[in-house]
Amino acid sequence: MMPIRWRSTLAWLLRLGIVVAALQATGLPGVYVTLGPPQIVETRHPTACVHTRLIDEVETWKIQRSLQLVREMGAPTIVEFFPWAYIEADKGRYDWSHSDLIVTHARQQGLTIIARLGLVPEWAFPETDDPATVYPANLLTADLVDDYAAFVEAFARHYQGQISAIIVWNEPNLSFEWGYQPVDPQRYVDLLKAVYPAAHHGNPDVVVLGGALAPTLEPVGSPFGMNDLDYLRRIYALGAGKYFDALSVHAYGLKFPPDDPPAPEALNFRRVELIRQIMVESGDVNKAVYVTESGWNDHPRWTKAVRPGQRIAYTIGALEYAETHWSWAKNVCIWAFRYPAPTRSYPDYYQLVTPDFTRLPIYDVLKAWARADQQP
Repeated sequence: MMPIRWRSTLAWLLRLGIVVAALQATGLPGVYVTLGPPQIVETRHPTACVHTRLIDEVETWKIQRSLQLVREMGAPTIVEFFPWAYIEADKGRYDWSHSDLIVTHARQQGLTIIARLGLVPEWAFPETDDPATVYPANLLTADLVDDYAAFVEAFARHYQGQISAIIVWNEPNLSFEWGYQPVDPQRYVDLLKAVYPAAHHGNPDVVVLGGALAPTLEPVGSPFGMNDLDYLRRIYALGAGKYFDALSVHAYGLKFPPDDPPAPEALNFRRVELIRQIMVESGDVNKAVYVTESGWNDHPRWTKAVRPGQRIAYTIGALEYAETHWSWAKNVCIWAFRYPAPTRSYPDYYQLVTPDFTRLPIYDVLKAWARADQQP
């Protein structure tokens, strides 16, 4: 006969198993998350910013933990991607549940949010009789401009008072970001013309960011993209300046130090200064620049990477250079804080924190820099 103490233990385990099975049957998560008290970001560098990648994160605790680490590092602002395809999967019906989760936790951590809006929903793709047809996720055709503008208006209205700025599309000077359609500055200007009044109708106070320009030396007529300097001049000539409140740009250092001087033929961090010069020449001296992606990569075998120590020094140097010399720069945002899962390729070496929440050395150095003289 089984001893009484073992029968008691077995009965307890059976009851526990029943409870666990019931929880699994209801679909409740294994980790329960509470918001906790509102937090304040302690930092000496308010322009510091990181690009998070939380929209594809499934577990709430991972969203919360990521944003806690951002706040603890001393970065008061995040850029987050909010895909049109996720929120309006059915035309005219908006599901804000997952984006609300991210926004709620970000604001609870005291973070300011810049929203990048893109990715085309399946219902918007061209009709086809071939079930094997697969459309690129960024295939924004000319007939979808009004649908995208309606989404942006709904987004701006829903997050009024919660999201400070929105980025209209992403890297429009690259063919890839148009679903491999040819780069056409006029099309982007048409998009801005539709989106700008719609966004401000949804939220009069929202800052509409044009651009998110990719640094590239592709010449006019290239099937891959268009030089960002040429592209910016083109959209200004087409009247784009009336349809954005500030400009978003990307500034990657590649193998060059942050103080490497700008030149039209160079892709380096200070290339942003050439962008700024075009803005000034176009009469937009009073508009801010948001550097919404930047950084260095320390992959051991990628030809455009630097050594880990260089990456740390260059990143700190870039933030300090921008803070000292770029009075017109609202934020400098590092790509990327953390991915939901490993890419198992060179992009992993842009992260500050790994998917399993291992803080890389660059995170600790940035934290010490941003929070100097602050309480840990």
